[in-house]
Amino acid sequence: MIEIRIHGRGGQGNVAAAELLSIAAFKDGKFAQAFPSFGAERIGAPVMAFVRIDDKKIRTREEVKTPDYIIVQDYHLIDSVPVLDGLKSDGMILINAEQAPEDLRIKTSATVETISATEIALEIIGRPIPNAVMIGAFCSITGLVSLGAVQEAIMAKFPGKVGENNVAAMERAVEIMQKR
Repeated sequence: MIEIRIHGRGGQGNVAAAELLSIAAFKDGKFAQAFPSFGAERIGAPVMAFVRIDDKKIRTREEVKTPDYIIVQDYHLIDSVPVLDGLKSDGMILINAEQAPEDLRIKTSATVETISATEIALEIIGRPIPNAVMIGAFCSITGLVSLGAVQEAIMAKFPGKVGENNVAAMERAVEIMQKR
């Protein structure tokens, strides 16, 4: 079973990102679950969301404590929230940051990847909601969920221009990550 923990702030689309990944996994014929964990429920407050993906039914319902992957939608949370807790040594952390991974000096043996997701979201979507960009980068790196399934999930959840813009933002992330 693959476990993913998403860290961000309220209003960044953390819960939607988890939901979209799980829907895409279903579309790829896998079993998946997604659920949030809220502290103070307000815009800007730290939020976590969890995703599990497997080839067989998932029975556990607890929070993800030892993730294979961590997605951080707000780089500044690294200094205030223990985002690295439990990350497997052979795992990966994807961070929404302008800096190169080595410039962040993250203390982990896991792989560190970065992408300027907020910048891309502002350019293409017109709002600082990085979730589609982060999902695109994540799927491009891991291949865990097909990009076609993610596109379908986005368009099903956000029909029309909103969905089209989010798919375009996701595709830009894929293009950037594939050039590395």
